[in-house]
Amino acid sequence: MQLWSINGNSQQLDGGAMFGNAPKALWSRWIAPDELNRIPLACRCLLVKDLEGRNVLFETGIGAFFEPALRERYGVVEDRHVLLDSLAAAGVSHEDIDVVVLSHLHFDHAGGLLAAWEEGRAAQLLFPHAQFLVGANHWQRARQPHPRDRASFIPELQSLLMESGRLELVAGEYSQTLGQAVRFHFSDGHTPGLMLAECAGVVFCADLIPGRHWVHLPITMGYDRFPETLIEEKRAFLDDKLARNVRLFFTHDHACAMARVTRDERGRYGTADEQPELRGTV
Repeated sequence: MQLWSINGNSQQLDGGAMFGNAPKALWSRWIAPDELNRIPLACRCLLVKDLEGRNVLFETGIGAFFEPALRERYGVVEDRHVLLDSLAAAGVSHEDIDVVVLSHLHFDHAGGLLAAWEEGRAAQLLFPHAQFLVGANHWQRARQPHPRDRASFIPELQSLLMESGRLELVAGEYSQTLGQAVRFHFSDGHTPGLMLAECAGVVFCADLIPGRHWVHLPITMGYDRFPETLIEEKRAFLDDKLARNVRLFFTHDHACAMARVTRDERGRYGTADEQPELRGTV
C-alpha cells in the first residue's frame, strides 16, 4: 500500500474569510496575503494505491469545471484540470481509480469529479469505473441546501452521481464498498454530515481542519456553518488522533500535506513532523 498526496487546482481566497473572526494581525503571520488580501490554498487529495487491491482517491479538489468568469470569481489559479496531471505523475489515470471518497460535496472538494469546462458542453462525470462514497446525512444537505451555502454546491453533480449507479451513501463507521479498511468519523460544524476518512494511520481532515493553522481550537473559517460546534468537534477529534498517533492529512494547506498533532503543557494543539508531500509513502 502506498500513500500519495495529489494536487488539484489551487485557489486564492480572501484571508479574512478563511480565518473567520481571527484578526489579520494574527493570521497574516502564518500566511502572507497578496495585495487583494488573498492567501494561497491547495486543493489536495490523497491517493492510496493497493488498498486491499484497489486504488482509492480521497476527494478530487476543485477541478476545472468553472467557466472563465466563475473561475476568476472563486480564485481558481489554473485553467487546466491539474488533478488529472497529478494522477498521471503518480502512475494512474482517473479511469484507474476504483473508489472516490468525498468528505462533502462543496465544489472545492468535488469539482474535480467533472471534466474541464468547454463552451457548449454539458457537465461530464469522470472516473468511469469508480464507486463514489458520500455521507448519507450530507447527501440530504446537498439535495436541499440552505440559502447560506447553496452556492457551494454544483447543481448538476448530484444527478450525475445518482445516474452513475455507483453511489454509496455512508451512514456509519464503515462502508459496504471499503469494509474495515477505512473508518469514517462525522462532523456537523463546517457542513452537516461532513465525512472524515481514516486509513493506514492517516485521517483526511477535510474542512474540519483545512491546514496546520486551523489546528488551534479558536481558529475557524467564515465558511463554517456552526463554528462553536466545530470547535468542540475539533477538540474531541484531535484528542482522539493524538491518543492513537493518527497523522493529519490537510487538503487546503498550501505548504504541508501531512503532520503529527501535538499538545503542549498549556493544552494548546500544534503540529510536528510536517511533510510537504507524499510520494509513494508506505
